[in-house]
Amino acid sequence: MQPTPPRTALNRRRLFGGAVGAASAWSLGSRCSHAAPKFRVEQFRTISQRPRFYHGWPTVTRRHNGDLIVVCSGGRDAHVCPFGWLEMMRSADQGQTWSFPTVALDLPVDVRDAGVMETARGTLLATTFTSFAYEKWLQDAEQRTAADPLAWSPTKLRRWRAAHRRIGAAERERVLGHFMIRSSDGGVTWSAAYRCPVDSPHGPIRLDDGRLLYPGKIIYGRSQAAVGRIGVCESNDDGRTWRWLSEIPVRPGDSFQGYHELHATETADGRIVTQIRNHNEANEKETIQSESSDGGQTWSVPRPIGVWGFPSHLLRLRDDRLIMTYGYRKQPLGVQARISSDHGRNWSDPIALHDRGTSSDIGYPSTVQLDDGSFLTVWYELMNSVAGDLDHYNRIGRDEAWFKMTEHLPPAVLRQALWSLTG
Repeated sequence: MQPTPPRTALNRRRLFGGAVGAASAWSLGSRCSHAAPKFRVEQFRTISQRPRFYHGWPTVTRRHNGDLIVVCSGGRDAHVCPFGWLEMMRSADQGQTWSFPTVALDLPVDVRDAGVMETARGTLLATTFTSFAYEKWLQDAEQRTAADPLAWSPTKLRRWRAAHRRIGAAERERVLGHFMIRSSDGGVTWSAAYRCPVDSPHGPIRLDDGRLLYPGKIIYGRSQAAVGRIGVCESNDDGRTWRWLSEIPVRPGDSFQGYHELHATETADGRIVTQIRNHNEANEKETIQSESSDGGQTWSVPRPIGVWGFPSHLLRLRDDRLIMTYGYRKQPLGVQARISSDHGRNWSDPIALHDRGTSSDIGYPSTVQLDDGSFLTVWYELMNSVAGDLDHYNRIGRDEAWFKMTEHLPPAVLRQALWSLTG
């Protein structure tokens, strides 16, 4: 076993230790007659193009020229493994077709959640964080005998050991952290990875005053007191450097260790709305919300908004309404969206964009508005009927059994929905 690096690490979601295209069209309406707008899903499609690999935690963004960019963690064996890299695909036709993926960042460690955005100068910023959480699975596998029903194949064990040996103990701290890369040529080439103070799955946002704001969580840090806290950082130089701006307060009775995976948007009335994945006892597994009226200098105490599901991605539409999209990891498994017509103060009843999921290893959706006003939402999904509910395996302590059950099934894919609001 290699020594733990001096940088303190937060166990995100107890660091995912528990886990881990035919087109169709129909019209659907609100399940509650008073709130959710009517909508129409025009197409579901798998867009990932490397079927041997597991794909996870994507983000889609729309560039000024209309191109769409998707980034994700690709090249993977599973939800937790040593093989993740950050890969990118591009669409020049509103998501009808996608380029073959290119690898934007590959490090000798697991590269996980991938965020992306375009700055006012046309620079692409992609974000991620790295992890050695796979070591637990490798160490457990090395202790098993061939007769153990959970034993790995010799080939898998050799591959994981070889991946683990890519880096020595002295170099671990150098590759562990929250990172950003930048591209000034539309994603053809990327900079070396550089550190940023926080992480969140979908990355920073652009404000109307020209600043970039990055709401997120300190997963790694040299100060034990800082690790786990949430807040916002800002950049005034096109994302090259970031400074801590402010902390988001904790509700009475909550712990900041239970707050994860933030995303934000600026509203038409000048406020900033940030949503947070909550794992505290009150409103557990709901999305909660904090707001700033002074450009991110101070924040309201987070409040529940009546939304079970996570994590959320926020988008301000051309008509100044807001849309939030999020994963729904209980029956009916899938992806949901909600609309706010009052700048995020209230949210509609859910729009079930996808409610036929077969595994709770699903979600992390993000949404863009297309040229014609319709929407494209991208998420990841383990498409099989065996994995069942991760919460069940968490409760009975059989996480490794879940990995074993899914070992020979098709890996997780990237999926997209093309859809529109109809009323």
